[in-house]
Amino acid sequence: MTLAHFVYIPGVLLVGIVIGYVLGGRAAATAAADRDARDRARAARQAAREPPAG
Repeated sequence: MTLAHFVYIPGVLLVGIVIGYVLGGRAAATAAADRDARDRARAARQAAREPPAG
């Protein structure tokens, strides 16, 4: 193996880790936003179903 392998392979692994971190963060943010929207919709449905207090 040449010296290039000792530089190229860890470099490619590092790029893969960075890309995975970025994409994973975006997926987590999207999942949290979807969960919040679902919870708000559920609360709105429940509020519409309950009779008015009074």
